[in-house]
Amino acid sequence: MRGLDLKQDELFSYTTLEQRIPNDHPLRPLRRLVDTVLASMDRDFDGLYSRRGRASIAPERLLRASLLQVI
Repeated sequence: MRGLDLKQDELFSYTTLEQRIPNDHPLRPLRRLVDTVLASMDRDFDGLYSRRGRASIAPERLLRASLLQVI
């Protein structure tokens, strides 16, 4: 079962990730581009996951993490 791509803004922190990264950071436009591409693949992701069972980690989250590691 496909998990949801939810942001967890606070986990033992009083500031969000958005507040920590400067607005002019080069990863911000890249994130918008990646989010657009992943949103266009939503139907493809839905077809790959079962409707039953325990929810997995959202594929969008895994792909974003892999891209960040490569960069």
